[in-house]
Amino acid sequence: MAMAAKDIEELIRKTFPHAIITITDLAGDGNHYAAEITDSSFIGKNRVQQHRAVYSALEGKMDGTNGELHALALTTKIPAEHV
Repeated sequence: MAMAAKDIEELIRKTFPHAIITITDLAGDGNHYAAEITDSSFIGKNRVQQHRAVYSALEGKMDGTNGELHALALTTKIPAEHV
């Protein structure tokens, strides 16, 4: 089951309303995406904690073999003014 990039962004934006979010469809199949999320809520969190927060925002869309989203390569960043 494929998922649109805008749907992924909408799910992430619910949890990270002020984030800069870029979603890229890597294979053109609606199943393999890359997401770059820049948000100040990542300050003080390690990379694993940041990624867990994003996966949690996806509301189970990547869970198990019946998930709507097969693969998501994540890049999380802290805004440059906070580095």
